[in-house]
Amino acid sequence: MNFMSRNNAELHPIEIASIDEIRATQLKRLKWSIRHAFENVPKCKERFDEAGVHPDDLQQLCDLSKFPFTCKNDLRDNYPFGLFAVPRSDLIRLHASSGTTGKPTVVGYTKRDIEIWADLCARSLRAAGLRKGDMVHNAAGYGLFTGGLGMHYGIERLGATVVPMGGGRTEQQVGLITDFQPDGIIVTPSYMLNIIEQFHKAGLDPRESSLKVGLLGAEPWTEAMRVEIESVCDMHAVDLYGLSEIIGPGVACECVETKDGPVIWEDHFLPEIIDPATGEVLPDGETGELVLTTLTKEGLPMIRYRTRDLTRLLPGTARSMRRMAKVTGRSDDMMILRGVNVFPSQIEEQVMATRGLASHYQIELYKAGRMDAMRVHVEATPESTDEMSKTAAASFLTKRIKDIVGVSTDVTVGDPGDVERSQGKANRVIDNCNKE
Repeated sequence: MNFMSRNNAELHPIEIASIDEIRATQLKRLKWSIRHAFENVPKCKERFDEAGVHPDDLQQLCDLSKFPFTCKNDLRDNYPFGLFAVPRSDLIRLHASSGTTGKPTVVGYTKRDIEIWADLCARSLRAAGLRKGDMVHNAAGYGLFTGGLGMHYGIERLGATVVPMGGGRTEQQVGLITDFQPDGIIVTPSYMLNIIEQFHKAGLDPRESSLKVGLLGAEPWTEAMRVEIESVCDMHAVDLYGLSEIIGPGVACECVETKDGPVIWEDHFLPEIIDPATGEVLPDGETGELVLTTLTKEGLPMIRYRTRDLTRLLPGTARSMRRMAKVTGRSDDMMILRGVNVFPSQIEEQVMATRGLASHYQIELYKAGRMDAMRVHVEATPESTDEMSKTAAASFLTKRIKDIVGVSTDVTVGDPGDVERSQGKANRVIDNCNKE
């Protein structure tokens, strides 16, 4: 992979500014954002008043900890437009979640918000190694989901050519990648595995494709999965981070020259790490829940938004701004089995380390008597479908999960294709505990 050897275009000055300059920019913008929310969002003023804080109380960055959190339920409780800080007529675009677990969360953007979003997505693409004139295959979902359109505008802002494919139609995805010869791809990690599988079904070697870099995001993924994708595709797999409530994709992105955790674009977002149980702010380097405050958003300012993503803040390397470690899971996705905390990413690591198993997996929670139990559904690689190999893989994986994760589990090893394939975000956990 010779992708990193290409000449770098000039960085935005803030990306390599001094820490003092970055912090001064943050403080100036944070004061504006806090006051903007207080003066224009009645619910925000109500929450500030209840907490006994006022925008004038923010004199330094650490004062942010005095202000109340915002969470996903706040958006649902004020559905659809109750948290907007501008009149609805000033918004030029709306996005929303699927609403499968209740009312959807609705986010809105002013013209300036869209411009900033496009700039940050372009900055992320550039950090990943893409340049003006490149072609990018966009397999992120379009529509109400922020992934597709967010990166679409960023690709165009970069001056690259966008292929607006969206998710699904995997056979056609492979056909267009083969025919159009794009330099990069935007995709979820789980769907990238699906695309790789389709390459093999078509008798094609993904290492021979034109892809040099993949920006992978929208779900947690492990270093083991990065190694597999990079080795199978001979491309750089770069971690892209974002969430709709903050802006969408482009909140943070790894730099291709280091690939050591997404750089948070701190001139637009102020990160904190908190203890998810107590809300206490933790020092950089400690693992906890990521909290983000928007610094420049007009339409939907977010003050101390609890992302539920578990990570830690790290010092800058390729850029001056801080990095976030790879997300290990979500605090609300944590499974508790007989007193042991378990995240899907922990299971994924053990699946990836088991010889004879493909990368596809799904976790099923069910009742065994009065106790919750877990079953891991995996599938054999094409060369390991005989019963002896399946039995050996199941035994090995069961032992690894018990020894390393600390829980007992059933393992079922199916044939290639038995595990449900992702067309976008993977559905890793099926909870049947309340169905039996």
